[in-house]
Amino acid sequence: MRDIFTAEHEDFRSTVRTFMEKEVVPFHDQWEKDGIVPREIWTKAGELGLLCFDVPEEFGGAGIDDFRFNVIVSEEQTRAGANGLGFSVHSDIIVPYISAVANDEQKQRWLPGCVSGELITAIAMTEPGTGSDLQGIRTSAVDKGDHYVLNGSKTFISNGIHADLVVVVAKTNPEAGHLGFSLLVVEEGMEGFERGRNLEKIGLHAQDTAELSFNDVVVQKANLLGEEGQGFIYLMQNLPQERLIIAAQAASACQHVVDITLDYVKTREAFGKPIGKFQNTRFKVAEMATEARVTQTFVDDCLKKHLEGKLDTTDASMAKYWATETQQKLVNTGLQLHGGYGYMLEYPIARAYLDSRISTIYGGTTEIQKEIIGRSLGL
Repeated sequence: MRDIFTAEHEDFRSTVRTFMEKEVVPFHDQWEKDGIVPREIWTKAGELGLLCFDVPEEFGGAGIDDFRFNVIVSEEQTRAGANGLGFSVHSDIIVPYISAVANDEQKQRWLPGCVSGELITAIAMTEPGTGSDLQGIRTSAVDKGDHYVLNGSKTFISNGIHADLVVVVAKTNPEAGHLGFSLLVVEEGMEGFERGRNLEKIGLHAQDTAELSFNDVVVQKANLLGEEGQGFIYLMQNLPQERLIIAAQAASACQHVVDITLDYVKTREAFGKPIGKFQNTRFKVAEMATEARVTQTFVDDCLKKHLEGKLDTTDASMAKYWATETQQKLVNTGLQLHGGYGYMLEYPIARAYLDSRISTIYGGTTEIQKEIIGRSLGL
């Protein structure tokens, strides 16, 4: 038992688990084939209060500033193998920007729909020519007085097909360096805002991921999020939480892989006995279980720090780097222990193998995390 959660959290976990078992798991295979989840699942989640817990009651939320609830949703989603849901991107990464820096008019306009699942959000940072180098962004927004004219293209945008609100990172002052970026909210239906194809990925097939283009899109000043020129700073401020939730998902995935591998080696027989009875298998699973436990303990410690407002960039980078790399290691070992069946998509380990590959890439690659950690050590 992990001492980080209370009885209230575990009651909430039961609610999330029931939702996953009834509303998601029976249909997820079809969503994988479709390459997208239906919008109705978002509103069902909203009805149960599974989205955007931190939004104040005056704007339709529960007003619960406790990131443990967010982590529970991600853990139960991972446990269910339902990696196509884009709830985490919405609740843990994008809506917090609106909650933190939007003005009251914007909050009233957008937050109730975000909580109910009627408005789905995305954030558009990555461009075809830029990845981790955010300062290389070329998308521009030219000030025209009462509005901006937005031009550029973005790619690998999670929730990009469904998104009703897209927080676009754009350059508003080319001469100001990192103070030259702003966040503009582009809404569905704005002229010149176009979605490209739903990108085909090796994993996370049910998660819609799109290319977006902005051609002379008129964005009113009322859709500027926060202050002009502060966009890069806002992004940096939210990165520890973004990396923490990725680490939490990875830690949960590690335990999920241990569980399904353990079930398999107990029942799969070779040479007249379960393969779990062979010393090599026992040693491998023992290593997996230990590494999963160590990872979970470290991530939980980072979660405690985050709840106290003490999680810094270095610890968040360590958690993201360690948990996702361990996830890669364990899912590879788990698949190997499944033998040929591990290569069959009907087995959960195969899907876990494919879905896990992105974890060391998005939210800042492992190499970026190591660079941050190294610099913090004075190197």
